[in-house]
Amino acid sequence: MGVQLGSAAWIMIHAILPTSAFTFSVLFYLLVAIAMLYHQSIHRRGLESEKKKDALLDEYRKMKRQLLTEEEQARQDERMLIGHEIHDSVGHKLTALVMQLEAFRLTAAEQDKETIESLKVLAERSLEETRRAVKSFKHKEVGGLQEVIRLIRKLEMESFMNIHFSVKHGAFAAPLTGEQSFAIYRAIQEALTNIMKHSSTREAQVLFESPGGSVFRFEVLNAAPPNPFFQEGYGLKGMRERLEKVGGSLDIVQNERQFIVTGSIRLFERRGSYDQGIISGRSSNGSPRLEGHDRDR
Repeated sequence: MGVQLGSAAWIMIHAILPTSAFTFSVLFYLLVAIAMLYHQSIHRRGLESEKKKDALLDEYRKMKRQLLTEEEQARQDERMLIGHEIHDSVGHKLTALVMQLEAFRLTAAEQDKETIESLKVLAERSLEETRRAVKSFKHKEVGGLQEVIRLIRKLEMESFMNIHFSVKHGAFAAPLTGEQSFAIYRAIQEALTNIMKHSSTREAQVLFESPGGSVFRFEVLNAAPPNPFFQEGYGLKGMRERLEKVGGSLDIVQNERQFIVTGSIRLFERRGSYDQGIISGRSSNGSPRLEGHDRDR
């Protein structure tokens, strides 16, 4: 700035300018210099604010990751607590009941032993089912549409993927069985994993819909250039086989701009076979229903 001011003053003095023109030139130059300094300060503040924003964003992601971990741990601790309560109360009482029935059978009359034996068998089966239920509490929940949402949250936080998740009306209320929900979860997990491995972009779209309530349909879309050497690998074949086992199908479409994985599963009729499914224990998955048309996440 000093060199510029000196050079400008030397030029204007030797140019023999009038006083008014000289004063105007000096003021104009000073205004330009002040504007440049102000622009530089604004630019520096912008860079500092960007750094602070990136730091806050990283901290926010860490907190979300920690919150998700703590949420999963709290859920698992609660399941373990319920399992221990069942084991300590119901399990011990059933064990005592089995022992008492066996002792009573040894001293009972001959005509009552068969009845007591059947009661003992029933108590032993109840004890075995209780133990099986307690054992299932030790395993993490895997599968289901709610687990798909947790998977998307995890990929967004840990793998920095940008996933547009939309649910059309009626998708969460679809009467899916446990096997169907698990197959959908695995298919979406495999599709998103393939995007992370093979796609040049880390952006995807996931869509759930249930048109007419008779079919559940999901779609995973990734904007990617066509691959002339593409062929289905073990993961995609496994997805197709898993969906076909639960009455579904898998379609893969690759065009000039997008790679689309679409799966569909036939649902039970709301009358007739669906009612039979409820009677046999195949009810809906109990997921909350989203009102409205499209909900983007």
